[in-house]
Amino acid sequence: MTNPILRTLAGETVRPLPIWFMRQAGRHLPEYKAVRATTPDFISFCLNPEKAAEVTLQPIRRYGMDAAILFADILLIPGAMGRKVEFIKGTGPVLEPMAVEDVAGLTVEGAAAELSPVYETVRRVRAELDASRTLIGFAGAPWTVATYMIEGRGTPTKEVAKRFAYAHPKEIGVMLDKLADATIEYLVGQAQAGAQVLKVFESWAQGLSPSQFEMLVIKPTKRIVEGVRAAGVEVPIMGFPRAAGIKAIAYAGETGVDALALGTDCPMDVVRAALPSLPLQGNLDPLALRMGGEVLRRAVDGVLESVSGPHIFNLGHGVAPDVQIANVEAVIAHVRGEEARYVPGVVG
Repeated sequence: MTNPILRTLAGETVRPLPIWFMRQAGRHLPEYKAVRATTPDFISFCLNPEKAAEVTLQPIRRYGMDAAILFADILLIPGAMGRKVEFIKGTGPVLEPMAVEDVAGLTVEGAAAELSPVYETVRRVRAELDASRTLIGFAGAPWTVATYMIEGRGTPTKEVAKRFAYAHPKEIGVMLDKLADATIEYLVGQAQAGAQVLKVFESWAQGLSPSQFEMLVIKPTKRIVEGVRAAGVEVPIMGFPRAAGIKAIAYAGETGVDALALGTDCPMDVVRAALPSLPLQGNLDPLALRMGGEVLRRAVDGVLESVSGPHIFNLGHGVAPDVQIANVEAVIAHVRGEEARYVPGVVG
């Protein structure tokens, strides 16, 4: 097998490390901005296979990453389930907040079919990618998606959603089950269209008590993994419980994911000691990527020095809009053992 990502996810220790970045297709690339400007509505942009495929492939053409990740959004699912979702410039996603009595009306049937343009995007990208590069499909984890649905937008603490979960355990359980079931169909559709890896983004795993982490994060993710497998899909599934800290170890053991992506906060040596053979991904600090220069060089060295076993080099979260293209190029060269020319980035 010549594909370094798939070799790594099969448990092989590949050197130099394969590399791709979360949010690599997007806001820092001028070619992305040019395509984005042609469609004012972000959701319509995500659901346009021609444009979504183009921006998925742009980082591969510019950087030669080892994987392309599908260009879509985690909040396509609630829209497909009948909830109103808008993306407002300068604000981000805005949803109609869910009340307890709204949970029963959430519809799973037909949701995955509403997202058929995404599967066409996958087919188009797969047809253009070289066999040495991997196509990654993804979805948001139920709890992360639920926080937006309950609160109506992204918030720093997710306190409203956490209060909802504490006060209404039955309803949050039903809501997460419905989201998980819609996500299973969505991920199965991506795999059938050609996605070679599936990733579950739990972007809001932080700040949960152990009991809430078990109920809101582990249980729904395990349901997704089991459901995808029951549908006959065998591609690797990667989980990303961002900022879960040491709870990421329990997440990996209990959900059944085939690989674990680590946030910036997670000490790789501790995780590797607990999970000696599990493929890991991460976890360069995105701030270091923004700052560039010697700060970034030292940060890349720090990650490389802490890596052992099967590992995919990546960020601890995502590429920011003000990242210098030269520094992305430098990181890739550095990881591959080539000459790396870092430049100053964001100051202050």
